[in-house]
Amino acid sequence: MVWEETVKIMEDLFDNVWDTKLEIAFDHAVELTLPIALFVIGVAGFGQRMPWKGGDVIPQGHKMAFKESLHVLSTDIILKLIAPEWLLKYGPERVRRVGIAYRELELYMTELIEGRKASDTKEERYDLFSSLLDANDEDADITLTHRELMGNIFIFLLAGHETTAHTLCFTFAMLALYPDEQEKLYQHIKTVIPDGRAPAYEDMNSLTQSMAVFYETLRLFPPVTGIPKRAAEDTTLTAKNNAGETVTVPVPAGTQITIATPCLHYNPRYWEDPHAFKPDRFLGDWPRDAFLPFSGGARSCLGRRFFETEGIAILTMLVSRYKIEVKEEPQFAGETFKQRKERILRAKPGLTLTPERVPLVFKRR
Repeated sequence: MVWEETVKIMEDLFDNVWDTKLEIAFDHAVELTLPIALFVIGVAGFGQRMPWKGGDVIPQGHKMAFKESLHVLSTDIILKLIAPEWLLKYGPERVRRVGIAYRELELYMTELIEGRKASDTKEERYDLFSSLLDANDEDADITLTHRELMGNIFIFLLAGHETTAHTLCFTFAMLALYPDEQEKLYQHIKTVIPDGRAPAYEDMNSLTQSMAVFYETLRLFPPVTGIPKRAAEDTTLTAKNNAGETVTVPVPAGTQITIATPCLHYNPRYWEDPHAFKPDRFLGDWPRDAFLPFSGGARSCLGRRFFETEGIAILTMLVSRYKIEVKEEPQFAGETFKQRKERILRAKPGLTLTPERVPLVFKRR
């Protein structure tokens, strides 16, 4: 479902928004990647399709359209996490809009729940929201409260939106900075899909270069730079010190541990030339235990396959039709490649690693 819906969203973008334009410029590429990720989580997460144009009608009894409430909440989701309830109701306009958006989304979800409970016929659905409802059936041994159900939906929205948008933004930036790698990816896509059709889900495992580019971006820009873990029982960790000697570290039960993802991903002990952008490193044997953008173990990211499927579909469709370049700006005319790279890839901490500003141009092939 995720692949098919993502392809439809991209085709809607190409046909009805970009249309016959030869060049489409963005002051910051998240202006493109955020709505794409939003529309995918809207349909795959909640079963609600949102077109690029339209979808702004406010139903009776609501203050915001579904599309707007999802957009506002996903854009300023951190305000919902840190602001007290009174501030969401009486604070500055931007904060109040987040409060309204959350209450509206909750109302939409409640209406969907009640509508499906009242329906005489059970419609087969495959979105995450429906899966939660099915698992929370009244006949189940353990059921979630309404608040717990909304909390899970909220996490789906957070994990399924910002992480994808920021990773895609970094991916497009790397391909713009390294045109040889972009051309290699384009030629690979043409060999897998020589007739120019839209990629099918069955093509995904053959799109190895797309996956390699995506993984290399995740290695260089892991969404979560510190992954918290807790030792459930007494254990030990075997590692090597700076002298290369093997050491055993005791870890008592209850110990809080943080996996410093960038330290692992940039460690020359596991990755040759770790600061270089080399997607091909993921085409052969590579150190899987030294690659943890999704964490690892029993509590690794449940949305990994969703994330990869959506990301590969978007990347493949876009590169197959458009060439990505850094947007030329007069104030940066004299910069070196090193200066340009530092400027384009500058990031800041947020809920996930956040690109500061990535000005790009997409040119029709």
